[in-house]
Amino acid sequence: MARPTPVDSDPYVDYSAELMTGEAVALDLRATSFVLRGAGSAIDFLVYMGAYLIFLYLLFMFGAPAGLDQALLAAVSISAAVLCLLVIPVAVETASHGKSLGRLAVGARIVRDDGGAIGFRHAFIRGLTGVMELFLTVGAIAGVVGLLNARAKRLGDLVAGTYSQYERVSKAVTPVFGVPVSLIEWSQTADVAKLPDALARRVAQFLRAAQGFTPATRDRLARSLANEVAVFVSPVPDAPAELFLAAASSLRRDREFAAHQLERRHLENLSPVLDGLPRGFPDRG
Repeated sequence: MARPTPVDSDPYVDYSAELMTGEAVALDLRATSFVLRGAGSAIDFLVYMGAYLIFLYLLFMFGAPAGLDQALLAAVSISAAVLCLLVIPVAVETASHGKSLGRLAVGARIVRDDGGAIGFRHAFIRGLTGVMELFLTVGAIAGVVGLLNARAKRLGDLVAGTYSQYERVSKAVTPVFGVPVSLIEWSQTADVAKLPDALARRVAQFLRAAQGFTPATRDRLARSLANEVAVFVSPVPDAPAELFLAAASSLRRDREFAAHQLERRHLENLSPVLDGLPRGFPDRG
């Protein structure tokens, strides 16, 4: 019997944009959309530029009356620009591993192209290019570049090899399958042996992802898996392959849960004996 195609290798799904680990496991990492990136960058722009303008206001408000000459005022203002527009953003991004106030608000984080955390080198390259594309052009260059690539990367991301990852992903609700109504009578007398772990995982993956398959692929995978599961089931019902898989996996799950509950009750009954002290032995605890 030919080995069935795994659920996660469906030919109708494009996995070219997925990040694969060394164990060939696809990670579901979502890039932040262009709109959310723009909102986060706008917040950061207002914070850092606002801090710089406030510093300039205080400098010229109190520096001139204090007798500071124009050359010193210019030097301090340039130093403040470097501090507020480059040093602080790079320090915040490095210390928070890709976060900032704006990204915290929209739920984003800057990561490497391979999904790992960024370091000082990445933050410095992004900060250096950000002075030009964000602050000097008020985000015009970053907006144009972001519209021209799928992950909404700005120029700094392209140079540093990073992108903005969206972290606020809603919790996936795993569907729980029960015995189909048409097989309830069969389930009362059926014998379902323990499935091999690899087969049980493939059946569970198929049942979770079945709605996303084309009808032909769905039927082909269901029949192939049903042929493998039928070896562990007696009697095999006369039912569609997908309903048979749902019934067999649900029946096995319920029986294993009942066995675990029974074992737990037995251990609870034995706990006074297992945890107790020998007769006459002093309690030193």
